Amino acid sequence: MNSVKTSFSIRDMENLSGIKAHTIRIWEKRYNLFSPERTDTNIRTYNLESLQKLLNVTLLYNNGYKISKIAKMGEEKIPVLVNEIISEKSEKSHALNSLKLAMLNFDQSLFLKTYNGLMEEKSFTQIFNEVFIPLLNELGLLWQTNTISPAHEHFISNLIKQKIYIHTEKLQFESPTKKDEVFVLFLPENEIHELGLLYINYQLALQGYKTIYLGQTMPIESLEDLLKYYNNIRFVSYFTVAPTKDEIDDYFERFREVLKKSPGSKLYVLGHQIQEIGEQKPLEGSIKIFKSINQLVDTL
Repeated sequence: MNSVKTSFSIRDMENLSGIKAHTIRIWEKRYNLFSPERTDTNIRTYNLESLQKLLNVTLLYNNGYKISKIAKMGEEKIPVLVNEIISEKSEKSHALNSLKLAMLNFDQSLFLKTYNGLMEEKSFTQIFNEVFIPLLNELGLLWQTNTISPAHEHFISNLIKQKIYIHTEKLQFESPTKKDEVFVLFLPENEIHELGLLYINYQLALQGYKTIYLGQTMPIESLEDLLKYYNNIRFVSYFTVAPTKDEIDDYFERFREVLKKSPGSKLYVLGHQIQEIGEQKPLEGSIKIFKSINQLVDTL
């Protein structure tokens, strides 16, 4: 299958495992853990089996096993021992490795198998915070180093979105228990990265709040319509790439004009674009910046 990545550079191996390329070379030369192929220009390339083995070796190594001892184990012993460790300890490391492999090979079945295994032991909130967020944090580095393509990132992100939709819908069958505030979630114009906003919507629904999810690229003028129906609105937005840092001040001024028409309403903002704003010139009044989703959730 052309869509399946089966050959990896040593830099790919480093990025995916967290083990430095220099260390991988030592393990390879001193302990014969891997047998890479060589290109015509004598560059190492590793197959999928070598990547899987490295990920398993890394888990053992991070759990206190000496590399010399791991090297003496039979090929069949390593995955067995990995499974024993997983059953005794957290599945986080193994789950991250499995999800990386699922992403690299566009393997939906492996994603679902890994996810369902986690759901047997954890809540969806725990899975998102302990597994999905670390995975998503790694995607940027993997993409920047050409280990993965945008297609890989879209594939895994959409599978995660699918799970958020499912769990949110289950909550939406029940009437909100907290009706003093209405949360309106939206992304500004030209912003399409909604995974974080979707998860905030789930957390708000989990807390019993009424939410109105409007999604991507919403003009400020369209948001004014909500003021005709609700008071005390909490607008929530996530600035990943838009508006740009040069445009944010103007955006906030325009939004303040909207909020003046509803004195009890506020705008809550998260995302990469506003991480430094609160430190440079703290905002007051109707607009509040949150550094993380958990910080927002903790204030509810």
